[in-house]
Amino acid sequence: MDKYIIVTTLCDKKEIANKIVDILLEKRLVAGSQISKVHSKYWWNNKLEECDEYKLEFRTKESEFSEIENEIKKIHNYEVAEISSFEIKNSSKEFSNWIDENIK
Repeated sequence: MDKYIIVTTLCDKKEIANKIVDILLEKRLVAGSQISKVHSKYWWNNKLEECDEYKLEFRTKESEFSEIENEIKKIHNYEVAEISSFEIKNSSKEFSNWIDENIK
């Protein structure tokens, strides 16, 4: 059985965030998404960095991950973009059905 997952990525430009969301929704790879503004601190090239970013979260199925990753990489402007997922362990039947009904 296909697992339900949340895919996440971060980007520094609102336009890029919206483009990623729009493409994934149009292609029916995800059922829904959220964009949140966050403040990040991280190591990059042996230097501690910090910046404001947009965190994107997508509700989908594990079988869609590779295609979602490929679509994000086509649009993303980071040299190394975090594209990760985690399993939705428990959810209501209605929520799972909503995901099923809204992805390809």
